[in-house]
Amino acid sequence: MSREPFRNIGLIAKSESEQALYSLRQLVHFLHGRDVHVILDRELSSALPELKLQAASRAQMGESCDLVIVVGGDGCLLGAARALSRYGVPVLGINRGRLGFLTDILPSEIESRVGQVLDGDYSVEQRFLLDLEVRRGKSVVGEGIALNDVVLLSGDSVHMIEFELNVDGVYVYNQRSDGLIISTPTGSTAYSLSGGGPIMHPTLDAMVLVPLNPHTLTSRPLVIDGNSEVKIRITTPKVRPLASCDGQEGVRVQQDDVIYVRKRPHRLKLIHPPGHDFYEVCRSKLGWSSRPGES
Repeated sequence: MSREPFRNIGLIAKSESEQALYSLRQLVHFLHGRDVHVILDRELSSALPELKLQAASRAQMGESCDLVIVVGGDGCLLGAARALSRYGVPVLGINRGRLGFLTDILPSEIESRVGQVLDGDYSVEQRFLLDLEVRRGKSVVGEGIALNDVVLLSGDSVHMIEFELNVDGVYVYNQRSDGLIISTPTGSTAYSLSGGGPIMHPTLDAMVLVPLNPHTLTSRPLVIDGNSEVKIRITTPKVRPLASCDGQEGVRVQQDDVIYVRKRPHRLKLIHPPGHDFYEVCRSKLGWSSRPGES
């Protein structure tokens, strides 16, 4: 099956990382040899003035680019996903971070692997995101977008949070805990995993609710349908918990505030070069054992 070539390619990188900027320069040199138009994230233009590239906001990149390449860690790609998913532009990641669950091209493979993608040899995964809405009475006091997870945390307080959980309008439980993680399959290998949640295959249409240090031995992670609406009503009077998306700066909530989490209508189109294998990624990133004879 023939694919339309990528003609306009946007570049995003972690501007404070010298390693990321080094790989970005290497990538720009390679792309110029492939006769494509390169657009640089406006946030990078001051760090790389010598490249003399057209600069654009992420919204403009979403509207005009056929492909966006992110050079950095998974956190950098999470930020790009939140900004770009609404535009439907595919995203490719080059790993200049630590784990690299989402950014799966090694810096040493830039020319070969990006070249394969430009030649039309790649796969596309559709990853869903979450919308966060915080209501205080009839007013919306906070909103957010998450690719990994929405997290309710006690913040800087040593007190537990008390809240009531409903899924699709059905009462689930009241809980006292340090918080709750609401994770997508993408986020199941991130904070959710540290909290004892299950690893979910990226293609699953599901969310997992992972309690953080619950004040009961019987509270366990709960996997629900990906189209569910999660409603959390804060019942604790003493604590101002924090509701945040993908570890970003969140919104402080208070007693009787209601948190809603729903699947976002726009999905991230995540591109992988040929041969991508989720289980191999788990083996290499999480230290799973391999077959005898495999490195």
